[in-house]
Amino acid sequence: MKQVVQNYKSGELAVLDVPVPGCKPGGVLVRTAYSLISTGTELMKVSEAGMSMLGKARSRPDQVAKVMQSVAANGLPATYRKVMGKLDSYTPLGYSLCGVVEQVGAGIDDVKAGDLVACAGNEHALHAELNWVPKNLYTPVPDGLAPRHAAFGTVGSIAMQGVRQGEPQLGEVALVIGLGLIGQLVAQLLTASGVRVVGADPDPARCELAERLGAVACGDPGSAAVEAAVAELTGGHGVDQVYLAAGGGSNQPVELAARLARDRGRVVDIGKCRLDLPWNAYYEKELDVRFSRSYGPGRYDPEYELDGRDYPIGYVRWTERRNLACFLDLLARGRVDVDPLVSHVAEFEDAVETYRRLKDGELKAVAVLFRYPGPAGEESEDAVEAPAVAVPAVRRGTAATPARPLDAPVRLAFIGAGNYASSMLLPHLARRDGVTLSTVVTTTALSAANAQRKFGFARATTDLDAVLGDPSVDAVFVVTRHSSHAELTRQALLAGKTVFVEKPLALTEDELAGVLAAVEESGNDRLQVGFNRRFAPLLREAKSRLGARTGPASLRYLVNAGRLQPGSWYLRQGTEGSRFAGEGGHFIDTASWLLEADPVSVYAVATAGDEDLQVVLRYPDGSTATISYVTTGAPGFPKETLDLVADGKVLKLDDFVRSSVHGPKRWVSSRLPKARDKGQSAELAAFVKAVRTGGPMPVPLESLVATTAATLAVRTALAGGAPVTLARTR
Repeated sequence: MKQVVQNYKSGELAVLDVPVPGCKPGGVLVRTAYSLISTGTELMKVSEAGMSMLGKARSRPDQVAKVMQSVAANGLPATYRKVMGKLDSYTPLGYSLCGVVEQVGAGIDDVKAGDLVACAGNEHALHAELNWVPKNLYTPVPDGLAPRHAAFGTVGSIAMQGVRQGEPQLGEVALVIGLGLIGQLVAQLLTASGVRVVGADPDPARCELAERLGAVACGDPGSAAVEAAVAELTGGHGVDQVYLAAGGGSNQPVELAARLARDRGRVVDIGKCRLDLPWNAYYEKELDVRFSRSYGPGRYDPEYELDGRDYPIGYVRWTERRNLACFLDLLARGRVDVDPLVSHVAEFEDAVETYRRLKDGELKAVAVLFRYPGPAGEESEDAVEAPAVAVPAVRRGTAATPARPLDAPVRLAFIGAGNYASSMLLPHLARRDGVTLSTVVTTTALSAANAQRKFGFARATTDLDAVLGDPSVDAVFVVTRHSSHAELTRQALLAGKTVFVEKPLALTEDELAGVLAAVEESGNDRLQVGFNRRFAPLLREAKSRLGARTGPASLRYLVNAGRLQPGSWYLRQGTEGSRFAGEGGHFIDTASWLLEADPVSVYAVATAGDEDLQVVLRYPDGSTATISYVTTGAPGFPKETLDLVADGKVLKLDDFVRSSVHGPKRWVSSRLPKARDKGQSAELAAFVKAVRTGGPMPVPLESLVATTAATLAVRTALAGGAPVTLARTR
């Protein structure tokens, strides 16, 4: 299928061939009839992409701050690879469309194939021929409403949420500053609510359009006409609400709002304009400044948007899905008219040229639609009818390792190609001799196409069977979200593939048991978990210089994990497990490798809210390892520091940039201030060698299972407040 994409690094726009998205449970696959270009938001994104790197940095200081934090935590090279990987990727455009349901996922019963729906979301309602849309981001289109009009649903919901934030009352007067697409819709919604509207915009054509659609008076914000209209309508008191629907760097909108609002009036920010509030003006009138967050309650909440968990109507009357349905109802009943806003309808295949004309100012438009090929997009002007924790024993079956020619390239497939895979795994594999990147599978078509373009995969798809059913694939990398690791690993093992799965291997004891059942059933134990730190060169050299131990050791491992950004999927503990369950295996594996044994018991305590964890592991020879996993430390402090004390010697690791051993003779590594090698390259080399030769896997399966069981036992120890013995089953 085809999709409109943009490379944020170069600014290139393209209509790209990408795989068809799969129809996952909890949503529907929609064939697009019309999608709407947001001439404000999207053109701002297109313009940013055309800036120099310095210009991009100046326009997004929030992202620059994140980059600097990443440099402090991960080093310059790793951060550079991550940032450039993100910049030099195709990103999608679009967030408002109407289309026909082509396939219904499990758990969906409110629509069927053939139904017409309006869809929202900058990850789901894209300028693409097909989109997978979760339940709370689509709504059925009322009978008789034309698809080209229903495509306005998302921007209409944005305008509606802004109006709700203003709490308008019958008979009030409102000022709308900025009469672009959102401003025009805000003005119509206010008029439909019994509010008299004054508009302000420097474009006379937009002022005339707003007046034609119901505004009382409109004019240039710098003219006396707007102030005169407000004075006449309000008896000199000022407007009850001001809606900021303008963009740009001028502070004029907020200054005008203060001048024309009444005492204790409300100012609602909907657009993205400069907000240097003049303190005296806002203080003296005690103005109530409010922000409108996109489509309404539910926006940016992954449990609402992705998991389909609705908010009870008795507590949250208007969610983003209910706003979407309400706006479509107003359209169907003629209370809002979007047809006069449509300046141009372009064929989808002409998308790149359409964006160019908009950016260059050649095409002046309030709203532009893309029309897609197919019956749904070929409408006439008439409306179209809508169609104790036990450590499981490892039992192996009898299957033998399949023979393969030693001189043949190792053919690798990836399931998932997110940030970690793209920055830490694929760059090493793409340039490794004797490796062929065969197929990449992702849930979104564009991420598969990005990985194919950047790393040279022979094939990109959203079909998992294209990997599991391909006999030419030697090994499969599972680099998806945590909740899917165990099931995908199980399927790949049963398909006879050698598997590299990023941590964690499993989030529950049942998931771990399922993986081991697949090993026993298939006889395939060719499994590696991405515990890369044991392969780090500095740590391996330090361990070698420490030498063999004769007595027990005491290990202390401080992990300054830091806080996550709000909205991170790592915070979705209901589906993705706790943060420690997701990455704690890294540190337990490192400790066990240094101590050359698997733990026999786990004890854990946490601060209030489980923000900081102290995990104590005990080993068979009396050694102990304490892992302090903290999120409340200073961002500039090193992420990982480790001390191991034994036999009168001390091994120290300083965040993988320096290591030392103190004993009769002191050894200190050279400091590598610009690089942190956490072992990914060496780990991948060992894995590829095992696949090529059929030799043992880099880490014994029993060790992977023990580390996973110990990681899961932390949760049990926290709940019970007592040490948990790790009993080996037989």
